[in-house]
Amino acid sequence: MDIRVVVATHKRCRMPEDEVYLPLQVGKAGKAPLGYMGDDTGQHISERNTEFCELTGLYWAWKNLSAEYKGLVHYRRYFTQGNPWISKARRIYRRADFEKVLHDVDIIVPDKREYYIETNASHYAHAHFGRDLEILRHVIKERDPGTLVAFDTVMARTGAHMFNMMVMKAQRFDAYCAWLFEILFAVEKCVDISSYDSYQRRVFGFLGELLLDVWLEWTQLPYQEVNVAFMGHQNWVKKGGLFLLRKF
Repeated sequence: MDIRVVVATHKRCRMPEDEVYLPLQVGKAGKAPLGYMGDDTGQHISERNTEFCELTGLYWAWKNLSAEYKGLVHYRRYFTQGNPWISKARRIYRRADFEKVLHDVDIIVPDKREYYIETNASHYAHAHFGRDLEILRHVIKERDPGTLVAFDTVMARTGAHMFNMMVMKAQRFDAYCAWLFEILFAVEKCVDISSYDSYQRRVFGFLGELLLDVWLEWTQLPYQEVNVAFMGHQNWVKKGGLFLLRKF
């Protein structure tokens, strides 16, 4: 299978050696080169990386990457084989792992992140600005009303496939990106981020995480969930505390 998986990064780091992976410096426009392919080549939105995060890499792959299967992962998050909670018991997906899954389905997504005590909509409102989610819903209602039921269904759930990570057959990948960016560019015209700090300015990356599940719910395409591991130390006590503070 002809598989190319972009590894979105903004810093120099150890990259997988498997040939399916393509390191891509995201937000490269105006920045010093890291020695990787930049998302400021060809058709791109590299200069909007502070608002779109890794989605500038997704856009680049959509417009410039030619392969039978296309995907996106992060320099610290990968699809993995083995126990995602034990570093010595996991390894990053290789070509053979992707091929095995893609033999049966056209779409790979991360295993679902569960919030349990709140919905996707309430979690977003607690972590970010709920009005942006309301604007997103309004844009979908006006521009693509056929997906509104799927949007409301996903927002009422207590978990989602996060991180803007996926691997898809090229036709699926391109169709998803065309739908995703049409919506996000319309939302971009309606959201005032002038007072947002550097974290909240990543609003379109955050919204994109939820829109993947909206698209999957709407299309009803079969997919396979795969473990995702964070390649580095995580302070789970701190993350859990912040999660509860946002809720209460």
